[in-house]
Amino acid sequence: MKKIVVFLSGRGSNFQAIADAIDGGEIRGARIAAVISDRPDAPGLLEAKRRGIPAHSVPRAPGMGRRQHEQALLAHLDPLEPDLICLAGYMRVLSSEFVSAYRGRILNIHPSLLPKFPGLDAQRQALEAGEWVTGCTVHFVDEGVDSGPIVLQRSVPILPGDDAGTLAARILKEEHRAYPEAIRKVLDGLENH
Repeated sequence: MKKIVVFLSGRGSNFQAIADAIDGGEIRGARIAAVISDRPDAPGLLEAKRRGIPAHSVPRAPGMGRRQHEQALLAHLDPLEPDLICLAGYMRVLSSEFVSAYRGRILNIHPSLLPKFPGLDAQRQALEAGEWVTGCTVHFVDEGVDSGPIVLQRSVPILPGDDAGTLAARILKEEHRAYPEAIRKVLDGLENH
C-alpha cells in the first residue's frame, strides 16, 4: 500500500478530491497516511480528522526560521516513510534541503498552464496578460518556484467577464480531476520501477 502525505494550508478541497478518489477506487493501492498543515486553524485538518486520517498542525512560530520549521515538519513526516507528498494549497516554498530529501516524491498543483504564470495570483496574471485559455498543472517540486517537471495539465477557457474569482472557481474544478489522475500516473510509475 503506497502512503501519501498531504500538506495543506487552508480548506483542503484538493485533499478532499484526493481522498474521495482513493475511497472511490480511482487511486488503487494507496492511502493517505497523514495530513499536515502549517496553520492550526486550517479547515482541511478538521476534514482529515472527520475522515479518520491523522492530522498534524506544525505551525511556524514567531521567530522560528524556515530550517527549524522544516525540521519540525520532517519529525512528523520521516517516520511515516511516505511514497508521495502532495502539496494541496500548501502556501510555503520548501527549501532545497527539504526537496532534496524527498526528490521525485513531492507533487504540487498550480492554477496555470506552467511555465506561464508561476507563483502567486496566477489567475490575475492570466487575465492581465489577455490570455484566452489557462488551466492547472500538476508538477514535481524542485528547487524553483513552480518549475519542476510537469506530470499533466488541464485547460480552462477564459470567458468574457471573468474576474480572478470566477476563473479560480472554474480552474479549481479541473484541479479536483487533475490531481487524482496525476497521482495515479505517478504511483503507477513508482510501481513499475
